[in-house]
Amino acid sequence: MRTDMFDFTLPEDRIALRPAVPRDSARLLVVRQPSVSGAPVELEDRSMRDLPALLRRGDAVVVNDTKVFPANLHGRRLGRGDHEPAISATLIQRLDGSRWRALVKPAKRLAVGDIVRFGGEGRVCFLEQLDATVEQKGQEAEGGEVTFAFAFTGAVLDQALAERGDMPLPPYISSRRDVDEQDRTDYQTMFAREEGSVAAPTAGLHFTDTLTAGLRERGIDLHRVTLHVGPGTFLPVKADDTSGHKMHPEWGSVSAETAAALNATHRAGGRIVAVGSTSLRLLESAAAADGTLAPFSGETALFITPGYRFRAVDAMLTNFHLPRSTLFMLVCACCGLATMQRAYAHAIAGGYRFYSYGDACLLFF
Repeated sequence: MRTDMFDFTLPEDRIALRPAVPRDSARLLVVRQPSVSGAPVELEDRSMRDLPALLRRGDAVVVNDTKVFPANLHGRRLGRGDHEPAISATLIQRLDGSRWRALVKPAKRLAVGDIVRFGGEGRVCFLEQLDATVEQKGQEAEGGEVTFAFAFTGAVLDQALAERGDMPLPPYISSRRDVDEQDRTDYQTMFAREEGSVAAPTAGLHFTDTLTAGLRERGIDLHRVTLHVGPGTFLPVKADDTSGHKMHPEWGSVSAETAAALNATHRAGGRIVAVGSTSLRLLESAAAADGTLAPFSGETALFITPGYRFRAVDAMLTNFHLPRSTLFMLVCACCGLATMQRAYAHAIAGGYRFYSYGDACLLFF
């Protein structure tokens, strides 16, 4: 399919720079397929607090319990003359106790053997700066990827990174305001426990203790899976046709206990509701052709576009996404391109807030 089919115009003032407070006060657009063939799609304006009432007893809600780590570092290159250019790095994969893969800007300023100093004043009294040596450098076409060997290892390095790192907010937020301490809380879901993501599973940001209690009281089970969101989530689709786009693999796991519980949900006539595209893609990766879920542990690079036949998931809670993004393509696969174009037009006209800190929509397939 042509990538430009998934384009739309979004006014900048619809981009949320802070989340709703409290989290479950966010607006919720419910999108249902028409009950009669040829009838218009059904759109309903609700609130996240209405989620329990919008689901049925016996349904199962699946959340991603990945935890975002403060992956963005800012420093300067040392040596090679008086000029010490500023360097920004996003850590993307730990290789061992002291080595990390990272995406850097500007990559052309670094060569193998260069030393980058991240920060000059730490909150750890014995650690005044954090140095890293460029051990390996990829091609510029690879997005500025390098391998850093840090001067510290293990728990000391972890503490230094936690102090100096910023939460990796998406560019459409970080380019419009500074990342601050509040983001360390705001850009983390209440389910976060397995550290490994460079982006939050943002549909999960809307949940609170009150909302989850309401789901339980309604007889709706909540299950956890883990998918660590990688840097590919921020990358645009540059290919003119969706067939030319390659998804970056991301690691995820579905436990045997969760797979069995979700299979039991379907056998009893309940629906599986994925919270976010990450949970959905992982469940679909773990599903057999007949929809039966099996334990899963490994990488997935599943790219879902219109025409995809869903195996395991019946509904999805998600935020409002970027034009021409793999995420918008996914929601169009859920409900159809024309339906989602109408839903997004309704959301824009109605003042819904978009992207990571924005409002949500509930899609019934």
